[in-house]
Amino acid sequence: MRLRKKQRLYVVLGSLVLLGGAAALVLTALDQNVAFFVTPSQIAANEVPSARNFRIGGLVVAGSVERGDDGSVRFRLTDTKNEVAVQYAGVLPDLFREGQGIVAQGELEPGGLFRAREVLAKHDENYMPKEVVDSLKASGVWQHEGEAPGS
Repeated sequence: MRLRKKQRLYVVLGSLVLLGGAAALVLTALDQNVAFFVTPSQIAANEVPSARNFRIGGLVVAGSVERGDDGSVRFRLTDTKNEVAVQYAGVLPDLFREGQGIVAQGELEPGGLFRAREVLAKHDENYMPKEVVDSLKASGVWQHEGEAPGS
């Protein structure tokens, strides 16, 4: 009887070690793919994780889109309180335009330039990320059908 209890204890301990190892592997794999969402105001307040991939969302500032000779595009992104300069090298989505809500994923350089690796644009504010909608509502520029600005 005593030997049987020891065997059960070893099986339980071995299972816990295997389960902990599997959880550690999953968390390590997810950490490389997780991208936090921040607003331009959070960048202005230095609430951004350093040297880390994250997403930024907001509205493309009217008149800020500049196309470079090398195919890169620079524009400014705002949450109506603060702006962030964004540079992207690649093909922009067809729905990208000034005044449009977008989400860009990349890294913030020490000089304050956000170097985007991916730019996502949606055709309708109904599909805008909740964080962008909340930020726009907080700044008082959100207008959805049936809602007054700032509501």
